[in-house]
Amino acid sequence: MEQLLQQLENYKQEIAETIANTPEAVEAFRIKYLGTKGLLKSVMGEMKQVPNEKKKEFGLILNDFKLFVEEVYEKLKAQGEQESATGNEPGLDWSLPGTPIAVGTRHPLSIVRNEIVSIFKRLGFAVAEGPEIEDDWHNFGAMNLPEDHPARDMQDTFYINQDPAWLLRTHTSSVQARIMEKQKPPIRVICPGRVYRNETISARAHCFFHQVEGLYVDENVSFADLKQTLYFFVQEMFGKDTKVRFRPSYFPFTEPSAEMDISCLICGGDGCNVCKHTGWVEILGSGMVHPKVLENFGIDPNKYTGFAFGMGVERICQLKYRVNDLRLYSQNDVRFLQQFTGAL
Repeated sequence: MEQLLQQLENYKQEIAETIANTPEAVEAFRIKYLGTKGLLKSVMGEMKQVPNEKKKEFGLILNDFKLFVEEVYEKLKAQGEQESATGNEPGLDWSLPGTPIAVGTRHPLSIVRNEIVSIFKRLGFAVAEGPEIEDDWHNFGAMNLPEDHPARDMQDTFYINQDPAWLLRTHTSSVQARIMEKQKPPIRVICPGRVYRNETISARAHCFFHQVEGLYVDENVSFADLKQTLYFFVQEMFGKDTKVRFRPSYFPFTEPSAEMDISCLICGGDGCNVCKHTGWVEILGSGMVHPKVLENFGIDPNKYTGFAFGMGVERICQLKYRVNDLRLYSQNDVRFLQQFTGAL
């Protein structure tokens, strides 16, 4: 009996000093001590040598020994699983390069929008933003588009409800309206944002797109100021050699109004499919702020004048990156988005 107890103490010391830092070593420990032919099975067989009056006492000792072996095994097993999970398994070469972290890029529309904003900021324009859900007055009425105005048909509007009329804004001119409502001249702002129109989605049209509109109202603002501002923008965005032309147009909130074209960046003005063989590509609309619009906000049109312009970010992005399908911008295809880099 005394000899068996001494053997158990020796086994305990041996087991306690066991190191098993791999799954294979942990399994070897299990087989050696807990297997069907292991040490624990062998020790249990010694019960037949114990006198009957000592069997109960020795049984309790063997049970404690069994629990001790199982506890050590579970501890070694848990340590092995933790080291595997953290990559600390033997044989790991810490001098190897780590797994590279993929660096994200900005969306192409964000790159172009930020570049547009940066150019106009250098001219002293502040950035203004407004709600995408607008009322009829700020979106149409204040911009010289009363309810019966035929120009409303040019914009297929998403109406939320009719009485009172709430809608998804069709242009960021509504932001200009809110600025003139709260601020008196001088006013010099650009208004970037998303707008919505009820159009069939195709390669050339979408139900939502992005605009950047500009407004400058002060004393003695002229059409020459508008032209010089837009000349500067074109040269900064597309290069010094880009040619510009203005064509008469019509917008209810400006008078006179003009659309601005630039020489085609694809063919250099020689004519191609992108410019429809004209050598010119339209990029924005502009004009002098209509006196009626100024009056709507209590601004004296006899004292103050102003100009406004608006451009589609998708159109500028198309010219900059040669992307001809508007649907690509909103499909979240990583293969498409990874092509673009930009710090802005």
